[in-house]
Amino acid sequence: MHAIGVDIGGTKIAAGVVDEEGTILAQTRRDTDPDDVASIDAAIADVYRELSASYEVKDVGLAAAGFVAADRSGVLFAPNIAWREYPLRDKVAALIGDPDVRIVVENDANAAGWAEFRFGVARDVDDMVTLTLGTGLGGAIVIGGRLVRGAWGVAAEIGHMRVVPGGHYCGCGHEGCWEQYVSGSALVRDAQAVAITQPDRAAGLLERAGGRADKITGPLVTRAAQEGDELAVDLLREVGRWVGEGAASVAALLDPQMFVIGGGVSAAGDLVLAPARNAFAEQLSARGHRPEASIVLADMGNDAGMVGAADLARV
Repeated sequence: MHAIGVDIGGTKIAAGVVDEEGTILAQTRRDTDPDDVASIDAAIADVYRELSASYEVKDVGLAAAGFVAADRSGVLFAPNIAWREYPLRDKVAALIGDPDVRIVVENDANAAGWAEFRFGVARDVDDMVTLTLGTGLGGAIVIGGRLVRGAWGVAAEIGHMRVVPGGHYCGCGHEGCWEQYVSGSALVRDAQAVAITQPDRAAGLLERAGGRADKITGPLVTRAAQEGDELAVDLLREVGRWVGEGAASVAALLDPQMFVIGGGVSAAGDLVLAPARNAFAEQLSARGHRPEASIVLADMGNDAGMVGAADLARV
């Protein structure tokens, strides 16, 4: 039976019909306003009607960037969308109007990680951790072949582990969270800071950004690094170091077989992965006396959230 997966972002939703092998049979998208949650509900119902017109669908998975309730009915809190204790499943169900359609809500990082576990680079392991290095740091944990949701549904908010007491302020309200050192936002913050305080060192980045520090973006830094810009390489190396050191702490707790690195920053490839692997090895407890987890790139791309949400809707 086919399922629809909907990946809900801050400014758009992407939806697709997904079969049981993880293949996307049809897909569509809509622009949305993160401050107008009713418009998001309407857009989801609209893509359901469009896709279900050509395919028989009884399950719909909604991948949401936020803290998802344990019963998979709604979003407790979201940093970038105006969801607060929001009954997303029931709101969408009312618009669809078909009681036979089963709707579940999943955390977007959980959905992406599940797609990698079921159909992607981690399909041959039983224990894995996905790290999505995007605007923030999302996580998904699979142990013994089961997605870890926790007692209240909000497990694997791995980006908010505190790694630097008194460190950079985080949007969650605390300081020193891991995502403040390994995300695209962290990369841009540090690049712009160097461009302002050491413009000579950042000459290559500033030239690419038209002379304006505030125009430096994560993809710009990655492109510069791939072209050999020394500062850009150093900035990505620092991100990789933090990935590896944090992963070593996670390994002490969970002992996964594999870390899967996804999200926009992963486009830098070995510029991030090589220092991540080195830092992981240096910080791993009992190294030399235990098997070591591999650190690999995700291979499901931007479709991971959609595919994972659809598959988890069947579970």
